[in-house]
Amino acid sequence: MADTMQFDLVSPERKLTSVQAREVRIPGADGDLTAMPGHAPMITTLRPGILTVISAEGSTEYAVTGGFAEITGDSVSVLAERGLPTTEMTQEVYTSMVVEAKRHHESAREEAGEEAVEAAAKLLADMVAMGTHIGLDPHQASL
Repeated sequence: MADTMQFDLVSPERKLTSVQAREVRIPGADGDLTAMPGHAPMITTLRPGILTVISAEGSTEYAVTGGFAEITGDSVSVLAERGLPTTEMTQEVYTSMVVEAKRHHESAREEAGEEAVEAAAKLLADMVAMGTHIGLDPHQASL
């Protein structure tokens, strides 16, 4: 079994990375998971969080707001709704993400059922936790 696997991360704006990785830590919608070479094939949805890639170059973190990950024994492909290296995550970018999540939550409360409101509240909470993890202030977004 190989000790690395192909990892690709893309968002609608750009291809973020393509590297040989030892492991990829994924913020899955049903819980965090780590993909390594030889992993069982699966597809999972993402929640807002930090995706971490461990490669020969070291550890690199990316903030993702959702999307999908396809895992096979020799590769991981992530299609992020929105993603960027945490080194590029500014307070301004983070604030816009939180404001958008808050707007979605308010809209769900006004127009949707209880299940949609709970999903929107979880999305907002995950967004706040992601920013806090990388040292950004969720209160800048007028929560």
